[in-house]
Amino acid sequence: MDTHQSFDAVVVGGGPAGATAATDLARRGWSVALLDRAGRIKPCGGAIPPRLIRDFDIPENLLVAKVNAARVLSPQSRHVDMPINGFVGMVDREVFDEWLRGRAAMVGAKRVTGTFVGLSRQTDGTVTVTYRPKGGRPTDSVRQLAARSVIGADGANSAVAREALPGIACKKFVFAYHEVVRAPNAETDSYDGRRCDVYYQGPVSPDFYGWVFPHGTTASVGTGTAHKGFSLKQSVDGLRRKTGLDQVETLRREGAPIPLRPLRRWDNRRDVVLVGDAAGVVAPASGEGIYYAMASARFAADAVDSFLATGDVRALATARRKFMRAHGKVFWILGMMQRFWYASDRRRERFVSICADPDVQQLTWDAYMNKELIRRKPIAHARIFFKDLGHLFGVVSPWAK
Repeated sequence: MDTHQSFDAVVVGGGPAGATAATDLARRGWSVALLDRAGRIKPCGGAIPPRLIRDFDIPENLLVAKVNAARVLSPQSRHVDMPINGFVGMVDREVFDEWLRGRAAMVGAKRVTGTFVGLSRQTDGTVTVTYRPKGGRPTDSVRQLAARSVIGADGANSAVAREALPGIACKKFVFAYHEVVRAPNAETDSYDGRRCDVYYQGPVSPDFYGWVFPHGTTASVGTGTAHKGFSLKQSVDGLRRKTGLDQVETLRREGAPIPLRPLRRWDNRRDVVLVGDAAGVVAPASGEGIYYAMASARFAADAVDSFLATGDVRALATARRKFMRAHGKVFWILGMMQRFWYASDRRRERFVSICADPDVQQLTWDAYMNKELIRRKPIAHARIFFKDLGHLFGVVSPWAK
């Protein structure tokens, strides 16, 4: 076993959450190691809202496309176009994640490539992170990093969470799968390089949705479901045939679980805190994770900074508390929406018809772009409330004007 190095913080996982936490802590002068397996790309539509671009200083050259509209398609193949006042940026996670890791290294974080093995604690109060270097075999020597704190950013099936917070780790997931394909040379009715298409159709997903998202010269075609017997591969095959994208080259295929709700606790009340998918911060209904992963990492970096400065373990719990104060209400609303409107194709038909409402569109985009509930238009909220009640109780027919 190799001699280990010592750090103030070891971040396990180099996705948007882990890289952001490492960057924020290194900028504050703490010694940080960023442990990442390398080569793992999460299936993701790649949409990032303007607030993420602003809050996390994302350069424009990382945007592979700027989307100015979304199209939602109902079980009966009716569609609603939802224009955006502004744009949503699209990123390629392979490039985007590596840029974030590179930024962490530029501000002082030490990059370490390997697979997390386990945690152990020393008599001096430090925690030891054991890992196997990239390319190492199970019989090869492992290495160690000693730390005063650990941030678990290693995904929905977080090994850090299983070890440091037994019984807390997420147990319910949506399983996501997508194929990155070569974008068509010409736009069609089924594919537009400046539009995201979302399919609320049972054959595409019985309880979630499918998507076709443009990425400049490529596109992401994917779907998700919590039903383990549902074939995601067959669903994507059918979606590609439906949209004509079965005729273009497939560049890569990726799958991963996505958590359904934030964990009830993120820290072990000692020296470990979770962020990103490991903490369960993926928005219900939309499956959006990049912004919330990076936001959770910023709160966690604040918490770890306080813990390192004071030694008060209670500081670690502030990461979840501050995140939920900022975003918990949105997660609750989206969770209720997913449980009700995604339950059947009959309800999803009504849901898509509601999306045609101008009030719904404006408030949806305002909330998405700025990551907060917009309260400045009470009359519009009231109109939406009564329209939703009409659909809920069947008083209003789908597609009624």
